[in-house]
Amino acid sequence: MNPNAASQAVKVSIIIPAYNEKATILPLLRAVNAQRVDGFDLEIIVIDDGSKDGTADLLEGEPSLYAKLIRLSRNSGKGAAVKAGLETAAGDYILFQDADLEYDPADYATLFRPIRRFNAEIVIGSRMLAPEYTRVSYFWHKIGNRSITLLFNILNNTTFTDIYSCYLLYRRELLDPRSLTTYGWEQHAEILSRILAKAKNIYEVPISYAGRSYEEGKKIRAQHVLAVFWTIFVRRLFR
Repeated sequence: MNPNAASQAVKVSIIIPAYNEKATILPLLRAVNAQRVDGFDLEIIVIDDGSKDGTADLLEGEPSLYAKLIRLSRNSGKGAAVKAGLETAAGDYILFQDADLEYDPADYATLFRPIRRFNAEIVIGSRMLAPEYTRVSYFWHKIGNRSITLLFNILNNTTFTDIYSCYLLYRRELLDPRSLTTYGWEQHAEILSRILAKAKNIYEVPISYAGRSYEEGKKIRAQHVLAVFWTIFVRRLFR
């Protein structure tokens, strides 16, 4: 696959897990659909993780906003939703997109640029590389994020600035989703560890971030960090 070939568009599967995101899911999907990047086509896959607030009903009523809708019968966690989406994805690349509005799909063009120019295998959107804007939020979240990134860099001899950014873009062939063993927030660390072991051409790009407060629906908590640390260690030892 040559992403520079004008006659051959690169297909990117956008994986969007959603749990009780009634307030944001449709505006988010409209923003994703509004993206037009020359040489790239989007396959939008939404996974409703057993929402109880009417999210699934809204999605059923707007089938033009996505290519595939997967409805899980019960809430199984973000990792289970992500895995279900990955198993149906048909794109050349995978990109994760949260169902809220913390991350702006307008950054897709920036994320795709290293693929077009350098045939990148992995691209991470970093909130730490002079983004256009970043909402001021929780101090300890930033400390936790930087600690996770530092540990990952030490163990893997990398120079990432923000490994727990939602915007992880990678060549689909780097990961068989059937190999995933984690289903919580730590799954992101497992995915990055597995694809890093096979990739040679890796980039970061700046992205903007409008993080939510807990009152607005933010779900990640401090206790999730321990599982992330453990996953980073395990995947490095058993690469």
